[in-house]
Formats: sequence, C-alpha cells, structure tokens
Amino acid sequence: MSVLVGAETRLCVSGITGREGTFHSLNNRRYGTQVVSGVTPGKGGQDVEGIPVFDTFHAAVEATGANTAMVFVPPRFAADSILEAEDAGIELVIAITEGIPAHDELRVYNHLRAGGRTRLVGPNCPGILSPGKANVGIIPASFFKEGNVGVVSRSGSLT
Repeated sequence: MSVLVGAETRLCVSGITGREGTFHSLNNRRYGTQVVSGVTPGKGGQDVEGIPVFDTFHAAVEATGANTAMVFVPPRFAADSILEAEDAGIELVIAITEGIPAHDELRVYNHLRAGGRTRLVGPNCPGILSPGKANVGIIPASFFKEGNVGVVSRSGSLT
C-alpha cells in the first residue's frame, strides 16, 4: 500500500536546476520515482540528466502529465511556486523549502483551502516516502522497507 505517492506519481520539481534540487531529484529518480520534469523560470528547454526543464508548471504539466510537485526554491519564491503548481492542476505539492515567511504561507493556505483540489505537505518537511514505490523529498530511503507500519515525521533528521 502507498500513501499519497506511489507508482502513479509523476513528479515535477520546482528548482530542479539548483544544487539541492538536482541532487534530491536524481536521488528520487534512482529510487524509482517517475521524475518527469522540472521547472525553473528562464531555463526552459534545458534538461537535468535527461529530465526536461520548463519555464512554468503549466508547460510542464501539459508536456509530461505531472501530477505531483516538489518545491526546492528559495523561501521568497516558494509561495508563488506552490500557487503556480496548483493553478496548473497539480494534485499534490510537497514543499521542502524552509523559512517561507509566515504571511506567504498563510496566503497559500487560504488559497488552497478555498480551491480544495490541491493537497500541500510542508513547508519545511522531509517529503513523502512509500517504501518500494516512490520517494518525493529528502528522506534517505535506504533506512526503510515495505511493510504494514507507517511513519510520519515533521523532521527529516529525526525520522
């Protein structure tokens, strides 16, 4: 059984061209997650080790059918990235970014709550892992295996 992410997850990474975004996107892909695209404004047309990069979530979703987003952008851009993913039809957004201003996060929360179609996990979270199926985030998957026990943690290092 998977929870929120699994074999059907098609991941688009906001900030994929940054150092951390690239590192964790490639780790997620090595684990078996379908990392189908990335978004970095101004870098559309590039690729990160075969993963196409788009300027917007709309373009990424249209071209790749992405249904999940992982946000790895600086705090001041994170709220807009989350809202753009929602506007493009992404069903699940995992915000790894820490330090998002509280006012920005409140704006995001109220907008997503009113829309009701996108689920947000985070910000400042380690991501989501369904052992043996998909890893979206910074969780070191080698410590986990499939089974009938689930773990939820607010902290990546304490997981």
